[in-house]
Amino acid sequence: MSLRTWLARLPRRRPWLALALAVLVVEIVGASGAVFTAQGLGAWYASLERPAVAPPNWVFGPVWTALFASMGGAVWLVWRRIESATGPARLALGVFAAQFVFNLAWSAVFFGMREIAAGLAVIGVLWALIVATIRAFDRVDRRAAVLLVPYLLWVTFAAYLNYRFWVLN
Repeated sequence: MSLRTWLARLPRRRPWLALALAVLVVEIVGASGAVFTAQGLGAWYASLERPAVAPPNWVFGPVWTALFASMGGAVWLVWRRIESATGPARLALGVFAAQFVFNLAWSAVFFGMREIAAGLAVIGVLWALIVATIRAFDRVDRRAAVLLVPYLLWVTFAAYLNYRFWVLN
């Protein structure tokens, strides 16, 4: 049996293992953006004028951890349908992957490159891709779409913060 076949059947044969794997992979990939965040959190970020509604830095880690877990659960729900809804499920997972690239790109641009305006452009594309992912997930499993709503709300807030950083700095 090929790895591809095994992965496609895993959610049906061992659902809890598949859920744990989906959450773990999303958490690890999501945490990789912290490399760029760490680069920018030094003197550069501290020198920026902060928007009044900006939460303290310690809030971001727990929020992103919870959001990545929710995203992993959503991916798992779609992944479970890969055999019965092949086309829509594959499309949904593809759109998810695309938005995840932009999620990581935002950290690289805003913190790694220290480009606030470019970060705003990236987060705008990210926001649109999250909406597209929610729609694609909804066609496969409505619960998966609902699990992404907090992520959309947080990125909406993050876009506002990015905009305010741009205006203030």
